[in-house]
Amino acid sequence: MTPIIAQLLAFRGLVAIALLVLAGGAAVVAVLRRRWSIAAGIAIILGATSLTNGAILASRSAGETVPNGDLVVVSWNTLGGAVSPESIAELIVETDADIVTLPETDAVAVAETARIVSLSGREMWADTAYGEAGDSWIPTSVLIATDLGEYRVDEAAGSTPGLPSGVWRPVNGIGPTIVAAHPLPPLLEDMAGWRAGLEWVATQCGEPDVIVAGDLNATIDHLSAFGRGESLIGDCRDAASGSGSAAAGSWPTSLPVWLASPIDHVLVGSAWAVHEVTVDSSFDDRGSDHRPIIAHLRRN
Repeated sequence: MTPIIAQLLAFRGLVAIALLVLAGGAAVVAVLRRRWSIAAGIAIILGATSLTNGAILASRSAGETVPNGDLVVVSWNTLGGAVSPESIAELIVETDADIVTLPETDAVAVAETARIVSLSGREMWADTAYGEAGDSWIPTSVLIATDLGEYRVDEAAGSTPGLPSGVWRPVNGIGPTIVAAHPLPPLLEDMAGWRAGLEWVATQCGEPDVIVAGDLNATIDHLSAFGRGESLIGDCRDAASGSGSAAAGSWPTSLPVWLASPIDHVLVGSAWAVHEVTVDSSFDDRGSDHRPIIAHLRRN
């Protein structure tokens, strides 16, 4: 959670490659100049660290899933509205999504998305959270299938500082609590704001039925600093970790999935089992620098 280290941990794949290259360079120096005690030692340390990072990523590609998923949760940061409602609607229809969180999507775009999706026979309710005075203008929107019942925003839950997040609760108390989250990124000039945002997410992860989805600007390395007991953050688990997809990178789209940073997440309370999680690279040309993450869940 400290400056520089936090940023480097977000890109374990790139760090592993860089360390391996440096280890190779140190080994060459050791051979050519015969400075075995220094250069060879450096090569061994760098090589071991590189392999450790690689092993961690490999371990995050292994997991177990439940046989079926009956609830589909999608999250996609649309880069300030760079993605068209048509593209968002296409993703929703393709995945048959029940819950969609859309960081950096405004009320106009999400309403148009809901209209387009309705043409396919899928009715969804749309809402948007805006930040407090002085916060970023960038909103966070949500789409919820009307099949899940009526929802209302929980004003008392507040928001992440700097960028808006929201909590939506079912009016009839039957459906899951839905949290659309978008904490600040870990900028060197505002690490405290980043940590405060993740603390807010951890606070929302206190109910068995909760589902958190969004651009969390953090990997599971960072989220684990806020876990309780065996849970990753608060009382939530990371859906991708449970399905062997935790190493799949969602940002930026300029890097391949195996090198990009996995900072977009779906988090679930104990009431949910995970069937499958995917990071979809087929929408990389639609305008956003983030890839959508799709989680198939089943109630325990």
